[in-house]
Amino acid sequence: MKKILGFGIFLILFGIFGLSYTYTIDHRSAADLSSYCDIDFQSSVDQRGKPDDATLSIIDYRYASAQPDPVVTIVVDGTDWKLPAAVRQTAPAYDFHQPTVNTAFKNTNKFFLHLPLDLLGKIVQAGEVRVRFGYDNGTVIDLPLNEADLLYWKNQL
Repeated sequence: MKKILGFGIFLILFGIFGLSYTYTIDHRSAADLSSYCDIDFQSSVDQRGKPDDATLSIIDYRYASAQPDPVVTIVVDGTDWKLPAAVRQTAPAYDFHQPTVNTAFKNTNKFFLHLPLDLLGKIVQAGEVRVRFGYDNGTVIDLPLNEADLLYWKNQL
């Protein structure tokens, strides 16, 4: 009887630890966007050196299975630019032989969007750029670019 009771208490404590750990990861805080998730900003220029196109990829790893919203908002000095995004969620990898920190047991959420030329001109002159994206369960991530990332984006344009 003591073994069954001890095993039951162990399962309860293990469950509480597991739920609190996954909640903490999915509701983590960060000072800027690149500290929170993986981002990739790329641009191209035409023959005259003018910006021609720019894309932004955001990859967010989380335990929750909420679906990503297909809209990403870029806030440039307080002005919102709501942009349609191609989104994709990949199920967790349950490979115990080759686990990775980001994909083991976590959903991989990818956002991909093209930035309009009008927005690119605003980014070059911006003092602050924030990126906001969310999920269908109401979770919203709204974080600024750090100084190094903002300078990189400006230099790309």
